[in-house]
Amino acid sequence: MPNQLDKSVNQRFSSRLGLLLSALGIAVGTGNIWRFPRIAAQTGGDEGAGAFLLAWLLFLFLWSIPLIIAEYALGRKFRSGVIGIFIKAVGKKLAWMGTFVAFVSTAIAFFYTVVVGWCIYYFVYTLTHSMPETTPDAMAIWNNYQGSRWPFLFHSLAVVLGALAIWKGISSIEKVNKILVPALLVIILISVVRAITLPGSGEGIKYLFTIQWSQLKEPGTWLAALTQNAWDTGAGWGLFLTYAAYMQSRHQVVKNAFITGIGNNTISLLAAIMIFGTVFSVLQNEMGMSGEETLEIMRTSGPASTGLTFIWMPQLFARMAMGTPLAILFFLGLSFAGLSSIISMFELSTRVLIDTGLKRSHAIGIVVLTVYLLGLPSARNLNLLSNQDFVWGIGLMISGAFIAFAIIRNKISVVSSDINAIPRDWKVGKSWAFSIRLFIPLAALILLVWWMFLSVTVFAPDAWYNPFNPFSMMTCLAQFGLVFMIFILFNRVITSAMKV
Repeated sequence: MPNQLDKSVNQRFSSRLGLLLSALGIAVGTGNIWRFPRIAAQTGGDEGAGAFLLAWLLFLFLWSIPLIIAEYALGRKFRSGVIGIFIKAVGKKLAWMGTFVAFVSTAIAFFYTVVVGWCIYYFVYTLTHSMPETTPDAMAIWNNYQGSRWPFLFHSLAVVLGALAIWKGISSIEKVNKILVPALLVIILISVVRAITLPGSGEGIKYLFTIQWSQLKEPGTWLAALTQNAWDTGAGWGLFLTYAAYMQSRHQVVKNAFITGIGNNTISLLAAIMIFGTVFSVLQNEMGMSGEETLEIMRTSGPASTGLTFIWMPQLFARMAMGTPLAILFFLGLSFAGLSSIISMFELSTRVLIDTGLKRSHAIGIVVLTVYLLGLPSARNLNLLSNQDFVWGIGLMISGAFIAFAIIRNKISVVSSDINAIPRDWKVGKSWAFSIRLFIPLAALILLVWWMFLSVTVFAPDAWYNPFNPFSMMTCLAQFGLVFMIFILFNRVITSAMKV
């Protein structure tokens, strides 16, 4: 019972603003600024990336917002960590589903802290060095960093900062996000204004929003749109489940879910406008590259998809007026975005451990040590980091389907009645029930099968069966299978450890 657990589980967000900013901290991360523009460029056609944006927006309303509503509703009702919520919602025999959801977010944290370490390093670098003006110079900075011990130091710094932010529970999380998220929004707005005033930036923005209808026939467009929307919003990660356990009873579920989802996607679009405008302006207008050459750089440059952010952006800043201050703001914003997301991932893992009876300080210590040690391989090997990004990005679809199942098992009509009883909140009806009961499970199943078929026939026809190929179908199946086997075999041990 709660009174047997650490006192921090009884904390509540002090205000709706604190809840919303913390929820936006979950949603707004490096996925918006580092990942979204890259995926848009990779998924876009020769004429534009607008088809990807359409699919991405569709999944916002059919996948992400319904799942955020589901997470808010379950967390608010059962007020436990992720595994505890699944025990209460679906029963002990199926609690391994909750363990998988919790593990996916934690597995992402293993390499996410490494990426945030990159952001912090580049922020420090921009404060103390001039920007590189050529690709060899930019590559030298990146390679020197990766070949040194700095990745381990900045990985550990990201882990420590995340731990400090959650040290006192939701009270400290709320205070930190009240600083990080508004500061990030200001930085993004300043950067966007500067980007759209660059000569030739309109070509990049035009490409971003131009719809090439034939792209909607490509399975990759839909798969990328769904996984990116899950990345963007944090839907299906179990992070909103965790924060919702600290909601006040009067806090709205549906309104907050819509504000969180739409606010997050707005920030992603602003980040994409900033990146596409800046890249097209400098590469085409100043360096005379063609549109095809510009897109190729955005899609492929650099190991582990780092090229656009960490190799090309510093060069672009070096070529524009007021570039250095903008570079400082850009990497500071990236660092803030990453840290706000790390905080939610750490709180998820910490709350699960607290539910076993551990004190918060001891739980945080275990999380810090685990994330640091299991993040070391990604800090050293970029291929492994790319593999983990690939595997657990797809794993988010499974997590989302499990959360939808928890609502179904707990009866959609009952959960809907609970939500609709909240004063001054919007009501949920048939559209939400449709998404939870049919669309989300079917979309997850169809896209996973679709992806496996394409892996065998198109993406890696000669290596799909090789689990050591970082982007093969078998690497996903092997890792998913191992995790599921462990969690199902030890399900009784895990559930018996929970004091919920």
